[in-house]
Amino acid sequence: MATSHAALFLPDPVLSQLVLHAPELKETAVTRPIYEALVSSVISQQLSVKAAATIKGRFLALFPENYPEPKIVLLMAPEEMRAVGLSRQKISYLQNIAEHKAAGKLEDAQLAHLPDEELIAQLVQIKGIGRWTAEMILMFALHRPDVMPLDDLGIYNAMKRLYQFEETHKAAKPKMLSFSEAWRPHRTLACRYLWQSLDNSPVAN
Repeated sequence: MATSHAALFLPDPVLSQLVLHAPELKETAVTRPIYEALVSSVISQQLSVKAAATIKGRFLALFPENYPEPKIVLLMAPEEMRAVGLSRQKISYLQNIAEHKAAGKLEDAQLAHLPDEELIAQLVQIKGIGRWTAEMILMFALHRPDVMPLDDLGIYNAMKRLYQFEETHKAAKPKMLSFSEAWRPHRTLACRYLWQSLDNSPVAN
């Protein structure tokens, strides 16, 4: 049981009880480069875990040492990327990410120290990267401890069940945010337990 983690959420007895009786989550401390995490996120959009892993493997195999060098991405014929299973829209998004990286706008040294909201604001400037994707990067690639992804359907479903409210997802966001205030500064960990309670945790690609 997650006794040590449950103590972090004592201000919210409902969540604290959920965590107390849940299997303890494994700590994941290895950070990943923002550029590579963005590439993985775009490839994975709207795909099953298995399909995403297959397409990602084929895509990375196009590059020396399996690294999607931005300049090569930008020079690569769309047909070559289509052949590994990428849609035209995803190819466009990957090219946008590569452009930002090639221009020096996705360097971890410049971005990784930024406060959460500032970093999210930088990432969503890239076409194809919305707030939810940016939040997943913060949570699973950079391991930021206090991210609350209000747009996440799994978090909504878990909270709706746990706190027994009836509002639609859109209408429930203020309530979700209000509940989450008691979880600070550990909202990322709280969300991981909420996902686990539904058995559909996002996969850090």
